Amino acid sequence: MYTRKNQRALTGAEKKRFVGAVLELKRRGEYEEFVRVHTQYYVSDAEGGVRAGHMAPSFLPWHRRFLLDFERALQRVDPNVSVPYWDWTADRTPAAALWGEDFLGGTGRSGDQQVTTGPFAYRNGNWTIQGKVTAGKYLTRALGRPSAPIALPTKDELAWAMNETVYDAPPWDSTVATGFRNRLEGWTSGGAERWRNHNRVHRWIGGHMLGADSPNDPVFWLHHAFVDLLWDRWQRKHPKATYLPRSKLGAGDPQRGRALSLEEPMPPWNVTPSALLDHRDLYRYDA
Repeated sequence: MYTRKNQRALTGAEKKRFVGAVLELKRRGEYEEFVRVHTQYYVSDAEGGVRAGHMAPSFLPWHRRFLLDFERALQRVDPNVSVPYWDWTADRTPAAALWGEDFLGGTGRSGDQQVTTGPFAYRNGNWTIQGKVTAGKYLTRALGRPSAPIALPTKDELAWAMNETVYDAPPWDSTVATGFRNRLEGWTSGGAERWRNHNRVHRWIGGHMLGADSPNDPVFWLHHAFVDLLWDRWQRKHPKATYLPRSKLGAGDPQRGRALSLEEPMPPWNVTPSALLDHRDLYRYDA
């Protein structure tokens, strides 16, 4: 049992150990596999096949397992490291501590959005973007999206999701207007509030966080650790609620084989959502 801490509570030594473990995974060539897996399983409504990672009920258990795999890789480097979380309803500006030179570095420069500060700046020689999704070799960000400014989600906007009493609902995709999962994941149709909660955070950071290869930015893990914590809080707030759909969708349902029910295995692990509903035997949060 170990603890995931709020990033603002990390000591300087804890920040250094986390950064060091992430950089070591990069040096070993292991980090790119996490980027590849996330990119492969970013399947949208418009595409065929199973939607395990996004726009579907398994969004939360899939990312819980993904985070666990990453955390276990970090702990093979340093057993005392865990993934911290970023409460984006509280630390809401580019001046927040997580964007400091000693942790994740700051926003990208104007023009090419290249991150030039912190340990993940390309010019420091330890963080070169691999793969074919983007042409550049450097990490990019545009915190707050200066070209068309947006704000991080507020506590009230998060409450809009947390107050939902059911986990998910038909048609089990990005268009569903009710249910905790989609309100937290943040897909809505049109208007000024098109991006909500989890999705708005990706938009606010910009750069690599906009695409399927978003784990190229290490802030991805802190963001999703908070999303995982929010799922835990929602379960405690609504103890009678459960993962939906509980049973495999019927033969006539267009989402059959695309949206996974409670006991259908999630690729690439062959693990069911039911196996990931409770994390308390593995880790706890400090909040």
